[in-house]
Amino acid sequence: MKPDFTFLFNSILLGVGLAMDAFSVSMANGIQESKMSGKKMCGVAGTFAVFQALMPLIGWLCIHTIVQYFQAFEVLIPWIALGLLGFIGGKMLIEGIKSQACPVVPTSIGITVLLVQGIATSIDALSVGFTIAEYLLPMALLCAAIIAAVTFIICLAGVMIGKKMGTCFSGKAGIIGGGILIFIGLEIFITSWF
Repeated sequence: MKPDFTFLFNSILLGVGLAMDAFSVSMANGIQESKMSGKKMCGVAGTFAVFQALMPLIGWLCIHTIVQYFQAFEVLIPWIALGLLGFIGGKMLIEGIKSQACPVVPTSIGITVLLVQGIATSIDALSVGFTIAEYLLPMALLCAAIIAAVTFIICLAGVMIGKKMGTCFSGKAGIIGGGILIFIGLEIFITSWF
């Protein structure tokens, strides 16, 4: 099987679909850290891109190696996403409620928080490994690279949009960002059952 229009189109659509959660979180990060440098913006977008590409590859690898163990683990994915996003979102909500004065000095997004956000927003992408299971390794890698590129562009736009919302709005960023994360966790959890 060689890359054709359908393969490229489907890979781009997968990237767009998988990047929506990361886009929302990127926007919240841009609001929270409105003075974020261009280098850090690329780092935020790059982190989400790496995780969104890595998770389908891990799913693909599981399908080709330890499928019976992965299927048992797949039931836990919504619970893990809900727990991680609920924890981070709850923490952001509490911090946002404590500091609602305007103007607020924007807070910095740490690497630990960013990595947890990357894992939490991409863990549901493990199941994409099932949809690309028929691909040979080069095609799976190309699909992951396309997903990464699409996610990078979408998340970079999300951070930029968040930054444009203004520093006065950043006082409510913790509340909004926390709410977004909790909503995404609930959405992943609820849609996994229906």
